[in-house]
Amino acid sequence: MDLSGAAVRFPGLRREQDGRTVVFADAPGGSQVPDVVIEAMADYLRRSNANAHGAFATSQDTDHVIEEAHRAAADLLNADADEVVFGPNATTLLFAISRSIARSLGPGDEVVVTRLDHDANVRPWVVAAEDAGATVRWVDVREEDVTIDPASLEAALSERTKVVAFTLASNAVGTVTPAAELVRLVRDRTSRAIVACDGVHAAQHRAVDVREIGADLVVCSPYKIFGPHLGILFGRRDVLSSLRPYKVRPAEDTLPFAFETGTQNHEGFAGWVAAVGYLAGLGEGGGRRAAVRAAFERAIVPWEAELSRRFLDGITGIPSLRLYGIAEPGRAGERTPTFAIRVGEQPPAETAKTLAERGVFVWDGNYYALEIMERLGLEDSGGAVRIGFCHYNTLDEVDRVLEELATLA
Repeated sequence: MDLSGAAVRFPGLRREQDGRTVVFADAPGGSQVPDVVIEAMADYLRRSNANAHGAFATSQDTDHVIEEAHRAAADLLNADADEVVFGPNATTLLFAISRSIARSLGPGDEVVVTRLDHDANVRPWVVAAEDAGATVRWVDVREEDVTIDPASLEAALSERTKVVAFTLASNAVGTVTPAAELVRLVRDRTSRAIVACDGVHAAQHRAVDVREIGADLVVCSPYKIFGPHLGILFGRRDVLSSLRPYKVRPAEDTLPFAFETGTQNHEGFAGWVAAVGYLAGLGEGGGRRAAVRAAFERAIVPWEAELSRRFLDGITGIPSLRLYGIAEPGRAGERTPTFAIRVGEQPPAETAKTLAERGVFVWDGNYYALEIMERLGLEDSGGAVRIGFCHYNTLDEVDRVLEELATLA
């Protein structure tokens, strides 16, 4: 399915600069939102703005929005609604859940993290290990294509392993990991480890099915999935039930609310339900859950693979441009349309600034994927330029980015 017309649903994409529509190649840092999300949030604030669990109508409206938001997240992830925990962002949720898990860690236990991950799925586990006196073991990448090295993972595992954390897709270089295979590898080597996956980048580009993956914990961020600023944590019911959350005494003890601290972002919940509805509208299925999966598998994934192939083909004509990550157009399905590059000896910040002046919005630096930037030897010299497309981008926009990069080479 050609999704080049999807942009009309996103009012932010109409922005102009110097008489030209700008190119939003910044999706990995946060996507634009469709009009239905904006309208849903505004409608909640106009009509139903009240805290939860009251006897009056607007409070009951809020209770309904909370319930629907959990159901929408469950449909996105193929989970049950009571396995979905909301918070302000994925980083905060990972720190909170790692703090609970740290209660069961001690000297002699081991925590496994990877060089490919965003620091949100590294530092919470490293700190938990430090606090408990546990050992941290690191999983390396294959430098030639910046993919997880399965042999390194296997070497890091033992019966002492209590936590294994890895990403479903790299927010820095676009690598999509073979998540289900990695989980099986962990299960074969240790029966006790909690597997925690960062799905923040992946969920913008792939159908994240927590049942197929087999992980215990998966986080994602609605603001990168065409919704408002929120964080979502999936936790297997038996895993969440085994943990003792940090919470105030009057808060509920039932799942998932025992892990949701304080008053939530209710207008954000309304927008999130609309965002999942938007995704479902791109697919075909008997219900929202099936329609969302179809949207990714039949529309978003094929279209983004085409965007990736166009970009990867195009950069072969820019000899001074270096790409970090999977470079072969034939492997476009193994990556997201997120590209870490450098142009000659130009500092990444300078490249990003010049592109911004020409109406192309990209990121530079490490984007909190600190370990991989250090591993690739890029951190001390400014990281990389990150160009990230998603389903609302067009082939013409890819071509424009390539044209601008060629002038900088």
